[in-house]
Amino acid sequence: MGVVERSVITDIRLAPEGHLKIDWAAAHMPVLNRIRERFEREKPFAGLKVAISLHLEAKTAYLAKVIAAGGAEVAITGSNPLSTQDDVCAALVEDGIAVFAKYNPGPEEYKELLVKTLETKPDLIIDDGGDLVAILHAERQDLLANVRGGAEETTTGILRLKAMERDGALRFPMVAVNDAYCKYLFDNRYGTGQSVFDGINRTTNLVVAGKTVVVSGYGWCGKGVAMRAKGLGANVVVTEVDAIRAVEAYMDGFAVMPMLEAAKIGDIFITVTGNRDVIRGEHYAVMKDGALLANAGHFDVEVNKPDLEELSVSKRTVRKNIEEFRLKDGRRLYLLAEGRLVNLAAGDGHPAEIMDMTFALQAMALKYVNEAHESIGRRVVNVPYEIDEQVARLKLESLGAAIDRLSDDQKRYLESWQEH
Repeated sequence: MGVVERSVITDIRLAPEGHLKIDWAAAHMPVLNRIRERFEREKPFAGLKVAISLHLEAKTAYLAKVIAAGGAEVAITGSNPLSTQDDVCAALVEDGIAVFAKYNPGPEEYKELLVKTLETKPDLIIDDGGDLVAILHAERQDLLANVRGGAEETTTGILRLKAMERDGALRFPMVAVNDAYCKYLFDNRYGTGQSVFDGINRTTNLVVAGKTVVVSGYGWCGKGVAMRAKGLGANVVVTEVDAIRAVEAYMDGFAVMPMLEAAKIGDIFITVTGNRDVIRGEHYAVMKDGALLANAGHFDVEVNKPDLEELSVSKRTVRKNIEEFRLKDGRRLYLLAEGRLVNLAAGDGHPAEIMDMTFALQAMALKYVNEAHESIGRRVVNVPYEIDEQVARLKLESLGAAIDRLSDDQKRYLESWQEH
């Protein structure tokens, strides 16, 4: 059965628009282009099958094509029901990549698409949020035997993987791509920071300047969101549970307070914690009329939707990706993108130049785990520093920038304890 027949997509006739999107992304991903050239020569994945679960839009599609250029037979699915772009899926199928993804499938169909991707019997996986790994270990252990290892994209996924490792449940090595310097310093901070407001602004068509933006969570993603909110002219409030991060936010110039206090003054709320019930019933009870609720964490559990439903007397869609919840006292709260990742469910995700570095890490991490899986064992490991630095150097080259190198005398000085 050919790729077209095996794939599950919305409409192959959408492919021309998808090709244009992928070509545009590829033209702005010089690091990944360099890696593709290398993969085409070396074929590091020759004879192997790779399963990918990521937000299926143009930049992800180009990563899939780079992995395929390395000799792999690739199958790909989406990691979020609202971020999949049907035209991009169609274009990938035309390019010979098996796709099991549609925009906004129901919960059962979404799960079926993940399972179909795994039923291609992959040797390697790229995961986002840990869904592929979880299904393999909990439901489809019959497919575990072939898997050599994989790479994980997100903080949420890495937390799940480390819990599995701690419990002795993890059956193959996974590389924590999210913990690489070239991921969290750039993707999480500059990528999330910009793309969150791309999604909010595109969806609402409202101004940010002069409003109070409440950012929940001051990790690397939260830092980026707060920085961009400030740049757009907002008054920024940060809520945290970590005292060290709270002090950091305070010294970065932001107000810090509990969510129950922030709920009273916020105009726009953005959760970036990776945890559940960050905004819940007690907070809705004191919010302003017209407050906007957005989530930039991986799963749609940070803004508690059942509480919001219970407190509401009516719900309606007022614009695409905006649901209005009218409370019993007449106040209206607006939930963006069903509480899913607002930057992807209501936008195109991170800029191509940012994902260039992240997906370069993914490609190189996959090559690394394929070569070293036996020595790594059943563990979660970091991206080797050499790969991190290589990606950074390729990025500098693409920018036309150069840096100094240590002389031999300088290296000896740094390595000696006698010559100071």
